Amino acid sequence: MFPNLAHYTDYGLLFLRFMVGLVFFDSGYRDLKDPGTRAASVGLPVPLTIFIGVAEVLGGIAVIIGVWPQLAAAGLILIMLGALQKKIFVWKTGFWGKDGLGWNYELLLVSMLVVVAFTDGGRFVIVP
Repeated sequence: MFPNLAHYTDYGLLFLRFMVGLVFFDSGYRDLKDPGTRAASVGLPVPLTIFIGVAEVLGGIAVIIGVWPQLAAAGLILIMLGALQKKIFVWKTGFWGKDGLGWNYELLLVSMLVVVAFTDGGRFVIVP
């Protein structure tokens, strides 16, 4: 319908990378600010929570600036698959969950990361 928009695909991918990277950076930063409380809230050991926090911060930065975006996206997808497994099979949370806190959020992030991985982040990357 709008063929001229195809010329802006790389800008759209840059925006997508920025947004998904920002979400992961912020999530990881919050994990690292108080890993004890975060670990208790999700039922994970503190060292694993710190590891995930560091991975989210570094992965978020890598996706935003375009340093090995496929590798960063793959790592973040693995983290989200762990979150999905916890919400679906351990906590038995529905898609929308109670008060909108289901696993739809994680699925959206995985979908965004799959686009980054399949496109290698677009043309505006530092190290493909």
